[in-house]
Amino acid sequence: MTRNQKIALGCGGAGCLGLIVVLIAGCAFYFLVYSKGPTRRVANYNINFNTNRNSNSNSNDNSEVPSNINANSNSSNSSSSSDVSSMSDDDKHKLYFAAGMTGEGEVVRRVSVKLGLTDDDFTPRENYEKFVQEHIGWVLRNGDFVRTINTPEKARAYVNEHFPE
Repeated sequence: MTRNQKIALGCGGAGCLGLIVVLIAGCAFYFLVYSKGPTRRVANYNINFNTNRNSNSNSNDNSEVPSNINANSNSSNSSSSSDVSSMSDDDKHKLYFAAGMTGEGEVVRRVSVKLGLTDDDFTPRENYEKFVQEHIGWVLRNGDFVRTINTPEKARAYVNEHFPE
């Protein structure tokens, strides 16, 4: 065996070994990021909000038949989807990400309600799970935006600027 054949054999073996290492690293990355196995980290949120709004009105009329009207209503504001219907999916994910980065449960609740993901009492709606699954992929694809919202202060400023009131 000549010297050149020995070098070629060594390079081929090293290349094969390198390919095996890359393959193992790729499998480990896939398992940790995309797998739904038991080793995956799970974040559980338990946030409770109670809202009670009362409205009272009384009206006395001095006409021939006096009438008293006493209306008492206990209601919660429902979110209007017309404000966010013009937002792109990308903008919705940006707003949701920034709200989460503030670290403030009330901001996350307000944004989630406005985006139509939850009710006022933070009960998830039918589209919540789908949105969150899409959001995970969105975060992985939009690293540039994620890096710009890297502090609670920057996140709060983004939400204040882009929140559709």
